Amino acid sequence: MHNLNRFHLNGLRALEAAGRLGSLRAAAGELGVTIGAVSQQVLKAEEQFGRPVFERHPKGLRPTPFGQEVLHYLSVGFAEISAGLALAERRREGVLIVSVAPVFASKWLVWRLQRFRERHPDIRIRIDADVALVDPNASDVDVCIRVGRGEWPNVRAERLLDQLVFPVCSPALSERLRHPRDLAHVPIIREPTPMFGWDAWLGPNSLDETILGDGPVFSDASLCLDAAVAGQGVFLGWETLACDAIAMGRLSAPFPDRYATGISYWFVTSRSAPSTRAVQAFRDWLKAELGAKTAP
Repeated sequence: MHNLNRFHLNGLRALEAAGRLGSLRAAAGELGVTIGAVSQQVLKAEEQFGRPVFERHPKGLRPTPFGQEVLHYLSVGFAEISAGLALAERRREGVLIVSVAPVFASKWLVWRLQRFRERHPDIRIRIDADVALVDPNASDVDVCIRVGRGEWPNVRAERLLDQLVFPVCSPALSERLRHPRDLAHVPIIREPTPMFGWDAWLGPNSLDETILGDGPVFSDASLCLDAAVAGQGVFLGWETLACDAIAMGRLSAPFPDRYATGISYWFVTSRSAPSTRAVQAFRDWLKAELGAKTAP
């Protein structure tokens, strides 16, 4: 490893981040420095290599053939360093770090975490709620709870629960809904960029989205659910989002049918990291809670 003394660590970090993220701006954001600083570090590292690592294009950076090889080893190396540091921090702090979408965290998970703490008082949990997909191979995150089809590379993904969708609204508005066709006569609450459309539920009922009218639009599902509770319209919800509000009588599901979207909840961990006792305990508890679908 004597050759490590010939290269600056900051320059290697800048190369790896720029290569992985595809731009100097993104690398600067991750490293917490200016774009100019990253650019200088990349140039100095290329000078030390004696050949370019990137081709510069108006839309960003493109690795040279030599750069592709170097960046691969740098990414693997820094991921291993990150994993080692994360392991040391977890052993010192005894913390299980869980990355999860904010909607799932606020509407379902936080209401049940006390049961996990009571069962495992020696395991501390830190919830990182973020819409971004965190890479467990290149972060201090132990577990990611993701929603999708399970087709993420270089991770272990275990299906927890299939997502079933169904209309939800206030109990008062529910009185106006006797048949799926009645949805044509009430406001429909929508997200701007939903994971699925109303056809996932209307299709099996021999209907389609063209029957639906307008209604309020909110930026995320949590706000949409709150609007449904407030009587502003009907929202196409799912179990982990709506089950507690339904159990408490604040929300109603006017139709019994629930249909799969092809999307599921997944328990995602690093492919290279060992499965610790804390990870296994959290997975087993989560599967049991999701299987029960009980109110908090």
